[in-house]
Amino acid sequence: MTLREHERRARQRRQSRADDFDLPPLPDDNEVLSFPDWCKLNAISVRTGRKLKAAGLGPVITAISDRRIGVTKRNNRIWQAQRAR
Repeated sequence: MTLREHERRARQRRQSRADDFDLPPLPDDNEVLSFPDWCKLNAISVRTGRKLKAAGLGPVITAISDRRIGVTKRNNRIWQAQRAR
């Protein structure tokens, strides 16, 4: 085996070991879902989502702009945990 071949195989072994320990990316809890996307995620209609929001039973709302609202993934997870029986 030549020196070049030995170095190439060593690089391949190091790379394959590094690939074994790659973890999937962590979810971004600060990502904001638009209100309709949040409703879809929770399998409720937009109207039901608005009713929950108006009654104060929904998750913490984040203002995306002056006219748009959304829910962060973290707040959705907290809201779902509070509703668990």
